[in-house]
Amino acid sequence: MRYDDRREAGRRLADALLRYAGEAAVVLALPRGGVVLGAEVAQALGAPLDLVIPRKVGHPDFPEYGIAAVTETGDMVANEAEVARVDPAWFARAVADEREEAARRRRRYLGDRPGVALEGKTAIVVDDGVATGLTMLAALREVRGRGAARVVAAVPVAPADTVARLRREADEVIALQAPAEFAGAVGAYYRRFDQVSDAEVVAALREAA
Repeated sequence: MRYDDRREAGRRLADALLRYAGEAAVVLALPRGGVVLGAEVAQALGAPLDLVIPRKVGHPDFPEYGIAAVTETGDMVANEAEVARVDPAWFARAVADEREEAARRRRRYLGDRPGVALEGKTAIVVDDGVATGLTMLAALREVRGRGAARVVAAVPVAPADTVARLRREADEVIALQAPAEFAGAVGAYYRRFDQVSDAEVVAALREAA
């Protein structure tokens, strides 16, 4: 199945999460594309919308190939075998740079608005899809570290093996599609998968607030 766009995927995801309506839940979206879906889910559940901002650390020779992922403050997720092959000093700088970039993006998107408190609540972490799962795993670890009582990963599509990996970190994983043979890119499961701009992220967050 292919989704028309992120909004449709968000509505379908919201339908699968309706049992959390009326509970003490917070929707945390991964920018940029996940915010479009997160806004739909938050509206349907009557829940606040916040961000969790993971950043991929790319291989020094092949930047598109992620060897680790970090958030502003959460535990790092790493491909230990790949990390062991790169220069430790370079890697430490790259991790610090990506953590700072995550913090910079939060300031850009939310200004001085504080993060929504997660202690004792259900944190529903939303993205527009997952491939390897590194960034989603980093996001799950951050929200767990912020005191969420229950952590739910919610995506329209993810490979079956990645879903299994996410289940080791989350209390629940909602993946509307979990193909054993993944198409290779999340965008393959959408008819329209245009890049989401920073302005669209800010607008969605303001509307949700």
